[in-house]
Amino acid sequence: MLLKDIKEILPFWNKMKVYAFVGPSGTGKSYRAQMVAGEKDTHFIIDDGLLIKDNEVIAGESAKKAATKVATVKHALFYEDKEKEEIIKALKKYKPQSILILGTSDGMVQKIAQNLGLPEISETVYINDVATKQEMETARRIRVTEGKHVIPVPTFEIKKDFSGYLLDPLQIFKSKGKGKKPYISEKSIIRPTFSYMGKFTISDLVFRQILEYVAVQTPAIYKILKTRVENYGEGAKIYVEVTIMYGFNVVDGIKEFKEKAKKEIEKLTAMNVVSLEVVAKNIYVPQEI
Repeated sequence: MLLKDIKEILPFWNKMKVYAFVGPSGTGKSYRAQMVAGEKDTHFIIDDGLLIKDNEVIAGESAKKAATKVATVKHALFYEDKEKEEIIKALKKYKPQSILILGTSDGMVQKIAQNLGLPEISETVYINDVATKQEMETARRIRVTEGKHVIPVPTFEIKKDFSGYLLDPLQIFKSKGKGKKPYISEKSIIRPTFSYMGKFTISDLVFRQILEYVAVQTPAIYKILKTRVENYGEGAKIYVEVTIMYGFNVVDGIKEFKEKAKKEIEKLTAMNVVSLEVVAKNIYVPQEI
């Protein structure tokens, strides 16, 4: 789809109201994005390569997954035709009446709007309009010292896309005054691989140790015999062979173990578990039986 053809293909395009939310990197824009969008009565946000509708990612891939800061900027600006087309296709489908674009400068948000063929920005909100100097300094300190970034969607929305990244949910409750509906939202905190804290890897031994710990907590499992971990971009595929305790239902025992193991691995490693196959190889019978 060519940008010059957009206005002919999408009659609503010219009527779309485009807002911008601008502030230096790490000052809390993504943290406050949904609040600002709510004030402008818009349900759509463009932030770091993602098109977000309310609490759902509907198109794009986060620029925070890029390997370098330069690649991050290019991705956030939608330089590649493939990236542009995905966003434009989603806009065509949902036909938003308005949209909020996040960026670190007026030039950046204007460039994003231009690259996507959107109408000119009609109004810009600056971070110092909605955050105090102290709040911005605190956000910046966390970014620099801990390398944490916020994405304005719940953790479950992006977990599979950020497997292996440090990722935590952040729930926000903000009163808007007596008699007014409070602002309640959930966002996700991640540490990108290019962050100030450096990269990290997870040894297969770690997965085995977690599985052995879970086995101890599961009465039906006597012992872990073998583990195999294959790490894909979207997460880990894990194969486990176990010994079952005599007297327990094999199906129920394995089901309980799988549920506990998946939850524990995802919590302790931040890895998304794509699949967890557990095979009962033998049964342990205590000598007293």
